[in-house]
Amino acid sequence: MAPPAVPGDPSRFTVLVGCTVPVQLAVMGGVSTATLAGAVAAAGGLGMLAGVALGPAQVRDEITAASALAGASGRVGVGFLVPFLDVAAFEAAAAAAPLVECFWGDPDRDLAARAHAGGALLSWQVGSVDEALAAVDVGADLVVVQGVEAGGHVRAREPLLGLVEAVRTRVDVPLVASGGIGTGAQAVAAVSAGADAVRVGTRFLAAAEADVHPDYLAALTDAGADDTVVTEAFSAGWPDAPHRVLRSCVAASDADPATRSVFPPVRAFTGDTAAAALYAGTSVAAVDGATTAAAVVAEFRDALP
Repeated sequence: MAPPAVPGDPSRFTVLVGCTVPVQLAVMGGVSTATLAGAVAAAGGLGMLAGVALGPAQVRDEITAASALAGASGRVGVGFLVPFLDVAAFEAAAAAAPLVECFWGDPDRDLAARAHAGGALLSWQVGSVDEALAAVDVGADLVVVQGVEAGGHVRAREPLLGLVEAVRTRVDVPLVASGGIGTGAQAVAAVSAGADAVRVGTRFLAAAEADVHPDYLAALTDAGADDTVVTEAFSAGWPDAPHRVLRSCVAASDADPATRSVFPPVRAFTGDTAAAALYAGTSVAAVDGATTAAAVVAEFRDALP
């Protein structure tokens, strides 16, 4: 039997990354823009930009914009999806941001070397103990452990807390718990299981700084944890990539597949919002209306040691 997990130490994350609150913004395509990432960083968390589909110049521009909002002490990273990776954009991010992150691909020693050559820390989001071990083996400086409760694309097949405990007994680098964390109490539970920080996505969808369509926010506000489902309904262009969304959007898009959109509805979205990918984790139960990024960060700051 493996030894019990050692409770996490949030200072391991904050000292390594250079932020003041052990909270990382989840990378959310279309939503994790400079405005939201900069606001999270300005409040003391680690802001994250979505680097997918951005070229090197665009990545640099987004980092510059987010960093201006974050202030001199703010920290902003950039996340990439390995199946769609533009290596030039990855290298540009590593040269301009303190942290780059990879998801949905086997940990890669070459990418770790490229990140470190640019001067950035490398984070890798994983969904299993084996994947966590592989990430550390190639040189990842921290590991994001994702549980099945997460919104958006879901790598894991196991509940978060048990997976964090299992990874903590095998891995020494700082761990970030991701999936279903919407309240201070859930964050404390993750740290007690061995995480050094928490990754939050769904709660930030309700922030004024998030580019989210009002209909999307209303659907999130009305939903509970049981209103989410893991599906592959929105997998066009990315097969075999399960994702957690609101159950209602699956039903709406099944009724009229022509209205289905794999992209979450931002404010400028002109299609049928009900049939778009309404990504949400089980933490949607904690979304109770519009808020700000600073208020969300403060809630977790006040709850965590």
